[in-house]
Amino acid sequence: MDSTSTTKTESGHQYQSHDELVGDVAWTPAEEHKVVRKVDMRLIPTVWLMFVISWMDRSNLGNAKIAGLNADLNLSSTDYSLAIITFYFGYAFCGPLSNLIITRVRPSIYFACLMMVWGIITCCMGAVKTFPQLLVLRILVGIFEGGLTPGVYYVISSWYVPAEQAKRAAFVLSAVLLGGAFGGIIAGAVTGGMEGRYGIRGWRWLFIVEGIITIIWAMIAGFILPDFPANCRHFTPEQRAIAVARLKNSGTNLGDNESEGPQIGKLRALKLAFSDWRTWGVAGGIGLCGCATVLPYFYPTLVNGLGYKEHVKAQYMTVPIWAVAFVCALSSGFIADRIPNHRAAFIAGWAGFAAIISIVVCVVEEYKARYVLLIFQGCGVWTSISLGVAVATTTFQDMRPEVRAIAVSLPQAVGNAANIYGAYLFPQEHAPRYLTGFAVITATLAAGSILFAIVDLGLARRRKRLAA
Repeated sequence: MDSTSTTKTESGHQYQSHDELVGDVAWTPAEEHKVVRKVDMRLIPTVWLMFVISWMDRSNLGNAKIAGLNADLNLSSTDYSLAIITFYFGYAFCGPLSNLIITRVRPSIYFACLMMVWGIITCCMGAVKTFPQLLVLRILVGIFEGGLTPGVYYVISSWYVPAEQAKRAAFVLSAVLLGGAFGGIIAGAVTGGMEGRYGIRGWRWLFIVEGIITIIWAMIAGFILPDFPANCRHFTPEQRAIAVARLKNSGTNLGDNESEGPQIGKLRALKLAFSDWRTWGVAGGIGLCGCATVLPYFYPTLVNGLGYKEHVKAQYMTVPIWAVAFVCALSSGFIADRIPNHRAAFIAGWAGFAAIISIVVCVVEEYKARYVLLIFQGCGVWTSISLGVAVATTTFQDMRPEVRAIAVSLPQAVGNAANIYGAYLFPQEHAPRYLTGFAVITATLAAGSILFAIVDLGLARRRKRLAA
């Protein structure tokens, strides 16, 4: 048991892959590799598909809109924007509260229950008759979906050492991009193929079908997902000991997960998370870039306004935007792991690129050129967001679990809160160019780029201070 391997932490330091950290724990590189692969097989694919489905359920309102939702419910442009906003009130502000719960329960059960409930609510959206009914269901979906993203990233930070997290975080968030692509394909098939079936409009079938998919996967995921390293029923006692020890050896603060002492209170955890400049630096950067994540709700409308007048074709034409962004974000995650000390600078570059593209979108009038620019803009926006999450999970690794749970959730809360005002950026009367919307997105992306550059400098200074 004397073999060792070396792994780099987020700060660039190295640690050996065996040490006496939990009782008398020692392991070989092969044993560590087996543990990591086992986590990869159970956790990453399962939550990846959960993210795909989550994004489909979240963004199906945009596809339902051009398939007749607005006309059937007599929704104005303002009403539609309000329907978007109500989701984000629940989604943004319930994430931190949800993460306080997940530190005390089994993630496998918690995530499955959240998903089951929002799947049922999504099905119910197929039966709405009035605008108030739509608002109530949208905010309920937001409340229950709001616990998924911050919870998943907290669990990732509880299983993987910092050097392993960026590519996995990027891969998991890439599911959002494929969720948008799949959502466009499913929306086109359902709203076009099931229109009027059993006297039910196609957009209503869209909510019903996607809700059923959500419920089915929730029931399956609960049996696959691992819990925390110290209590995961899918691992042997030896594998659990290795999983816990290697995290401690990398500098991860395990707190009560390793029975080092009582958990700190919720208010104390909130205070510690809110008082750390890293929390607000990363959260602010993601929040500024996150304003552009409102675009998926308007992709069908924007593409429709570019000349694709049939709603089914407009839905299908959103697919390339998501597909190209998926490839870009995923490949960037692997590159970011090669420059772990400058991930924030990498994000600054992508956000700046997206801001420049947004400026060009405001100038160009030709339909096909604007469509291509939307594809490039999507690459910059979604790569910035996915890498921003990776920066959060690795930067907060030294915090106590309760504090880290809140700190990891705040970037999502701030980022999605940006959609509350972002929902009003593309009113129908500004079609087809939507200059005001793209101008605001340009400004927020540019500001996000600058802030991430500042965060990169701040993290570099912190590493030097800790190394001194």
